[in-house]
Formats: sequence, structure tokens, C-alpha cells
Amino acid sequence: MSATAREPVTPPAWQTELARGFRRPAELLEALALDPGLLPAAEAGHRDFPVRVPRGFVRRMRPGDPNDPLLRQVLPLAAEQTEAPDFGADPVGDLAAQQAPGVLHKYHGRALLVATGACAINCRYCFRRHFPYGDAHAARDAWQPALAYLRHQSGLREVILSGGDPLTLPDRRLGPLAGELAAIPHLVRLRVHSRLPVVLPERVDDELLAWLAGTRLQPVMVLHANHANELDGEVASACRRLREAGVQLLNQAVLLRGINDTADAQSELSERLFTLGVLPYYLHQLDRVAGATHFLVPEDEARELAAALAARLPGYLVPQLMREDAGAPAKTPLTTARHG
Repeated sequence: MSATAREPVTPPAWQTELARGFRRPAELLEALALDPGLLPAAEAGHRDFPVRVPRGFVRRMRPGDPNDPLLRQVLPLAAEQTEAPDFGADPVGDLAAQQAPGVLHKYHGRALLVATGACAINCRYCFRRHFPYGDAHAARDAWQPALAYLRHQSGLREVILSGGDPLTLPDRRLGPLAGELAAIPHLVRLRVHSRLPVVLPERVDDELLAWLAGTRLQPVMVLHANHANELDGEVASACRRLREAGVQLLNQAVLLRGINDTADAQSELSERLFTLGVLPYYLHQLDRVAGATHFLVPEDEARELAAALAARLPGYLVPQLMREDAGAPAKTPLTTARHG
């Protein structure tokens, strides 16, 4: 080998697994032995918002069951073509809140970095499924305009990495970014919003844990699990490693019609999360994004569900039922204060 030649770089296991994910409706239906009659609607939805789901997540689904709660989150249905006047492309006002490339500054004391448009999984209810990531993510200009804005906002205490999913970026990019953020003296917390530890737990590897544990900022990770069936042994192991690295773990779920809109489903999710060391945080009322009308649970039903959970669970296991309204100074709680 010549002096200038280099050994081929072996990608991390999580990147290999990410690349192996299902990308076509037909292969997903075939893998789960589902009715081919579902394919035309799935293909129509795929053209608007592509199917993407890791194989490990699919292994948690029940073969032959078109109503499996995990499958329903990722398989396009004919209902996605239903239009409604109050469902749009930017339901929470992200574009109006953009203060620098990829920086959304909606609330006092914290700002959000849209770090990437990539995800490991395309959830059909995603409120950013129409977001113009090509023009509006912070990494596009090597972070510098975003960092400059954050440095000049002395009232900020916390930066939130979001996307897409920030953990689809390699650690060789995230680690230095964490270092740049830690150098901003008025910041005290780094929050990461990610679905990857749930849908692709291989992502929680030594390199990720090293920069999370090594930052002076207090690391917080907000996971996104909607159903207890998502939380298998590999997810439990990933959560354990994150906790051991000093990461505070929270979960936010989206209330979804036909998936987790019962007291039993929500109770099982909260109980399972807590056994993994994850505190239930938010239960979001669906953001009214075009293509997701069939997931909506009316607010009166959502409140009844929250009351049933409060009667069944200790207060620390009851997620806060919240709605996000474009232009509001904070998320809107839909229930009264928690009980013990």
C-alpha cells in the first residue's frame, strides 16, 4: 500500500442498519405478509411523503395485522389524501419563527436548531412532513450563522437539537457542534429530540455517549415513543446506556386515533417508559398537518383520556396533554394541574 493510500473506513453499525431500512411500500407489505390490496394507496402516499422505516422497528410489528399500532404509524393509507381546510403545510408556525438558517426561536429561554432534514423513520403524522429542509436547516452553512445568532441571545439557557432527527448526523459532526454550543457562556442545557434510540437503538454507541457525557452542558434527551410495543429489550439497553452517561431521559408522544387513544394503551406506555428510566413528559394533541386528518382525536375525547390516566396512574406517570398553537408564547395545556 502506498504512503498516501488509506484503509477503507468501516461505517458505524447504526449507519449500516439505517441504510438497510425499508424504502418501498411493496417490500414493507411483503415483509409483513399483508394484503397486496393495500399497495395502491400506500404508493400514492409514498409519492407525497416517502416510506422509510428501520428493519428492527418492523420486527416489532405483528405480521398479517394491518392495524398493528406500529405499522399504522408508517404505512400510507388512502385517508392521507383527504383534505381538510384547517390542515396545512406549516401547522405550528415554524417558518415564521425562523430567526437564522435553521434556528427556530419561539419561546423564552430556549431555541431550536433544525439540524437536518433526515430521519430514520417517516411517521405519517409528522408535523414537518412538508417542511422546506433544503433551505432551512442549520447545518447547511456549517452551523456558523446559527451559532452567531445563539451567541448574541444572552437570554437563552437551552438549545434544542431537532430536525428531521439530529441523530442521523454522524458523531464527527455532532461532537464539534456540542463543543461550539458549550463555549457559549449563557447556555446551560443541551436538549436532543430524537426517535432513533427507539426505532434504531444501535445509534446509542460509544461515540455518541462520549460527546454527550463530555459536554459541560446538562444533556437532556427527549425520546419519541407512541406505544409500549415500540420499547423492546434493545431500546431498554440503549436507554440504560444513556442514563449511565448522565443523560436525563424524557418522552413525548403524539395522541393518534386508532393507535394509542385508549387509557390502556397510554397506561402501558407510561409504565413501560418508567421501567426504562424515561419520564413521560408530553402527550401532544395532533398538529394539523396536511395528510394526517385520520389521526386526529377530538380535544374533548383527549381530555377525557387524560382524566382517565390521572385517575389510574400516579402523577409522575401522567404526561401533560398539550397543544401547540402557531405564534403562542408557550404550548397550551389542555388539562388542569396534575394530581398525586
